[in-house]
Amino acid sequence: MRPPTCVRARIREQLRRVVLATVVVCAALAGPGVPAAAETSAPVVSGARNLGAAYDSTGANIGFRIYSSRATRIDVYLYASASGSQEQVSYPLTKDPTSGVWSVNVSVATLRDQYGIAGAVYYGYRAWGPNWPYTSAWTKGSSAGFVSDVDSAGNRFNPNKLLTDPYARELSHDPRTPAVNSETVYASGPQYRTLDSGPQAPKGIVLPNDTTGTGGKPSRALKDDIVYEVHVRGLTKNDASIPSADRGTYKGAGLKAANLAALGVTAVEFLPLQETQNDANDVDPNSTAGDNYWGYSTLNYFAPDRRYASDQSPGGPTREFKAMVKAYHDAGIKVLVDVVYNHTAEGGPWNAAEKNTYSLLSLRGLDNPTYYSLTSDRQNPWDNTGVGGNYNTYNPVAQDLIMDSLAHWKDTLGVDGFRFDLASVLGNTCQHGCFQYSRTDPNTALNRITATMPARPTQGGTGTDWIAEPWAIGAGTYQVGNFPAGWSEWNGIFRDTLRRDQNAMGFQNVTPGELATRFAGSSDLYQDDGRAPWNSINFMVAHDGFTLADLYACNGKNNGQTWPYGPSDGGSDDNISWDQNGSAADQRKAARNGMAFLMLSAGTPMMTGGDEHLRSLRCNNNPYNLDSSANWLSTTYTGDQSTFRTFAQRLIAFRKTHPALRPAGFYSGSDTNGNGMPQLSWHTPGGSAPDAAYWDNPSNHALAWRIDGTELGDSSSALYVGYNGWSGDVDFTLPSPGSGKQWYRVTDTSAWAEGPGQVASPGAEAVIGGAGTSYRLGGRALLVLVAK
Repeated sequence: MRPPTCVRARIREQLRRVVLATVVVCAALAGPGVPAAAETSAPVVSGARNLGAAYDSTGANIGFRIYSSRATRIDVYLYASASGSQEQVSYPLTKDPTSGVWSVNVSVATLRDQYGIAGAVYYGYRAWGPNWPYTSAWTKGSSAGFVSDVDSAGNRFNPNKLLTDPYARELSHDPRTPAVNSETVYASGPQYRTLDSGPQAPKGIVLPNDTTGTGGKPSRALKDDIVYEVHVRGLTKNDASIPSADRGTYKGAGLKAANLAALGVTAVEFLPLQETQNDANDVDPNSTAGDNYWGYSTLNYFAPDRRYASDQSPGGPTREFKAMVKAYHDAGIKVLVDVVYNHTAEGGPWNAAEKNTYSLLSLRGLDNPTYYSLTSDRQNPWDNTGVGGNYNTYNPVAQDLIMDSLAHWKDTLGVDGFRFDLASVLGNTCQHGCFQYSRTDPNTALNRITATMPARPTQGGTGTDWIAEPWAIGAGTYQVGNFPAGWSEWNGIFRDTLRRDQNAMGFQNVTPGELATRFAGSSDLYQDDGRAPWNSINFMVAHDGFTLADLYACNGKNNGQTWPYGPSDGGSDDNISWDQNGSAADQRKAARNGMAFLMLSAGTPMMTGGDEHLRSLRCNNNPYNLDSSANWLSTTYTGDQSTFRTFAQRLIAFRKTHPALRPAGFYSGSDTNGNGMPQLSWHTPGGSAPDAAYWDNPSNHALAWRIDGTELGDSSSALYVGYNGWSGDVDFTLPSPGSGKQWYRVTDTSAWAEGPGQVASPGAEAVIGGAGTSYRLGGRALLVLVAK
């Protein structure tokens, strides 16, 4: 039996860290009525082939258009309700042999007057093909016409399975619901192929045009952003300040815009918001079996997930989503969305030992070899993502679906940018029987995306923020630093290098040179292909893995806990975490350093929702299935948690105040401003410039750097950062702050300074001294000075 959706998600997250450690590489059918001849009127639908279902400009007709190159018949089935009933009418579609598009136009008046469809129009498709040709003897739930579940060309047509339109703008519900929590009705294979999924299956909803606005899009450069990764449900589900009916919804999330703006957030990155299987989450509130909280298993690439809308009537999720986007735009905050185009919720084989039993929800039952990468014999998916099979990103039609859905989210729904899950699959240049990544091939999905929808320019303006998770599983899929121009990347090497230095000293070697490279924007990864420091999305933690607090409070994962903190299986065993010998004060200090690394490094910082309050999941590092109070953000904090939020808020404000920390290009190491100081200079604790021996010696655990910000638009002439990775105190000799200036302390992350004022307010910094001044920095602490 195929693993359920959530287990496949779990498998991916478990394997993800392995990747990071392995750099390798179609007469109408029997029903309530037989329709009159189809009406003629071309609908207005977006997309290269005008696919989807839409009302025409008069609202009198609905056009249905769907692609399949291999189907021999496709019928559209129309329903008056979402589930539990048979269709009111079905219509056969006609194929254009040139484009492969099947279409029919239907009169709204006919649907209303003859078939009783007077409100929302729900619809789905049934398709026949070479492995199951159409015969007039076929009725729903029969095997008439059946030849095989899969043929030699990879076709998997089965007319007993009602298929959702890949271009549907909203879905009625998920395949599994609390009322019918089973997937077997969607399966092919000898046990399930004659089960009719029509009454239970999700339906597309034909939506009229919506004129809800999304506000003015921020044009801020990505380099100037503070990214806040968070789950839209988890953001407010626990929040008593939000009306109860709106908690965990788009509407509720919109009400948090001012709060996040006050923290300093400029871009909110939501975990997947496209429809995924989550209607059945927590049918049993004490069980995690079958639950999917994160949402990395997409059912439809256009539809905003209905579960996250307080208004779940047809069109409600779309309107509410757009209103949320407007709320963030009005607060000056970008909305980024995590998207999953490397695989879909149809998944892989139910049983690895046989090739017949698969889920048929949409794409697989319409044109399997077009939409999925298959093995050479076309009998199984090609899978190097660990989640059931790759989406066929090199096929032009499959690419169209990606492009059209991205355009819908960007232009209609108002989204400012996207983060792509397992994005190296988008660079694949092989459709079937292999995987081959290319950064330069103009025909990959990667390059087509940025050629069609250009990236936001370096200095900001009109454009889209494109962010990749630059790895998957298997040879050739680890591509950190190897994405094309226009793309930014989650920098897993930044994360792991700094984690190693903080938490694995004496066990894993980290040289000062490695630290310097990460602090300065990872030129080794991005400079050689013409990209910039801001293309590095710097992060210490993300949704998959420990929280910031747990990174420094857990020696290993503890995923077998009881509800609501577990159980969650899977999860990495290689977290590069450490409990700081159990010292709570040291754990908070380490977390301050982790936050400081993000805000003081060249690149674009990303924090995870709740890290500003030291959110803990009690060492669960894979809570993909926990739609629970423990996994939703808390709004009740201890004094230490509130203090940490102040620390994070002020450090974010400091970064915003100093453009020198957000360079458009890599720092210059030469005298470019005529005053004898380079943009960036490195220093040993003794004040000298590190030599080769110092740079390459992993026994050296202290490093400082001075940034001259005058030519970078900084109101101060210089900034100084000292980092002591040693367990004991280290004396740092300070360089020149510039003529007529002295150094003033912005923060020292040491325990002695912990409190609301640990990051000094502007104008309240303590004077430290000038050139040659010695500053004793405590063990495992970080110092920030400003010249004034």
